[in-house]
Amino acid sequence: MSTPLPPDDLADRLAEVYVALGPVYRRVARIVEHDEHSSGLAVGVRNVLDQLRRTGERTVPQLARAQDLSRQFVQRMVHEARDRGFVELVDNPAHRRSSLVRITSTGLLAIEAVTEREHELMGRVGGDLTGAELDATLRVLHHMEAALIEIETARGAR
Repeated sequence: MSTPLPPDDLADRLAEVYVALGPVYRRVARIVEHDEHSSGLAVGVRNVLDQLRRTGERTVPQLARAQDLSRQFVQRMVHEARDRGFVELVDNPAHRRSSLVRITSTGLLAIEAVTEREHELMGRVGGDLTGAELDATLRVLHHMEAALIEIETARGAR
C-alpha cells in the first residue's frame, strides 16, 4: 500500500493534474458545443436535464448548487427547457416560492439521446483503465474540489 505524499510532493503532483485538466476540459467543451449544434440541446439545458434524470425533481437553487452555477443561469436554462417541453414546474410542498423542476417524457428522451452519443464517445477511451483507477481518479478530483471550495470560502468568494 502506498503512503500519502508529503505536502510539497503532493502540491507538485496536483499541479500536474491541474495542467492535464485544462486541455481535457477545453476538448470536452468543444465536443459538447459541436454536439449542441447537432442535437439542438444547449449545454446548460443538457446539464439541467442530466441532473434531473440522475437525481429526480429538484429546485433551481438545488440544481445550481450541485453544479456550482449561478441560480440565475440555471433559472434561464430551466425556462428554456420548459419552453421546449423538456421540464415542468410543479408545486413544492416544502417551499411555496421555489417550485420543483421535473423532467418530462420529452426531456427524458432528449437527454437519453445525448447521453447515448456521449456514452459511445467515452467508450473509445483507451488505456485499459480499471474500475480501481477510475475510483482513484474520482477520489482525487473530489478532494481537489473540496480544497478549492475551502479556499473560496475562506476568501469569502461564495
